[in-house]
Amino acid sequence: MESPTSGTGRITVQEAAERTGHAVRDTACDDADTPVLLDVREPDEWHAGHVPGAVHLSLTALYEGRPLPYEVRGRCLIVICRSGNRSRQAAELLGTHGVEAVDVIGGMRDWAEAGLPVVDARGLRGTVA
Repeated sequence: MESPTSGTGRITVQEAAERTGHAVRDTACDDADTPVLLDVREPDEWHAGHVPGAVHLSLTALYEGRPLPYEVRGRCLIVICRSGNRSRQAAELLGTHGVEAVDVIGGMRDWAEAGLPVVDARGLRGTVA
């Protein structure tokens, strides 16, 4: 599997958690060298439950040409969705625009199943919709 600095590829939820700092604590690292978790699910899915510290921009918005949120520009991205299908599309699309991105195999379903943190829009325990 490829690292976020080598182009598009696929990683497991465990690798994503380690690279974003979630394997050690409940929030992602703020270090500029740490990859950012980009959630590409639709807004209702995001509000039901997402990874703490993740950034949201739906795949629909990416296809519409919306720019990446400021806080992720120039950073390596780890892209996640519900199951891994949309995140793979998003990583490929981002790669065509020169963005270094990998996607998470199994997505949020596998993330939650692994016991990794999921919060809702209020910061409370979330669910994967």
